[in-house]
Amino acid sequence: MSGKGRNERRQHGELVADVLAVLWAAGRPMTAQQVNTALDKGLARTTMATILSRLHEKGTLRRTPVTRGFAYEPVQDEAGLVAGRMRRELESDPRRDLVLKRFVSSLSEDDEETLRRLLLQAGDEPE
Repeated sequence: MSGKGRNERRQHGELVADVLAVLWAAGRPMTAQQVNTALDKGLARTTMATILSRLHEKGTLRRTPVTRGFAYEPVQDEAGLVAGRMRRELESDPRRDLVLKRFVSSLSEDDEETLRRLLLQAGDEPE
């Protein structure tokens, strides 16, 4: 694969992150035109509509009909999206215990303490 292909994918990933950041900051559903205007990258409206539609198909965004098209909003906040990616990565490896062990061993002391506290809190919650 050429370096150009990797660079284009990285730019697309950054664009998707920027689109999600705009939607999270807005705190309300936005049309493709509104997201495009807020992003101010000079993209075609159809390009933005395609990005939003693909994020909807992946389950990242929900959409509601508006006058001429759709308005989009994130299904989860940023932390929820990251947590979902972490869970999918964990589920993709049959050696879950090893993956978790390596993850925990790479945490800072503060993060390790936070994780311990959260696990204890989760264990105390009624089912």
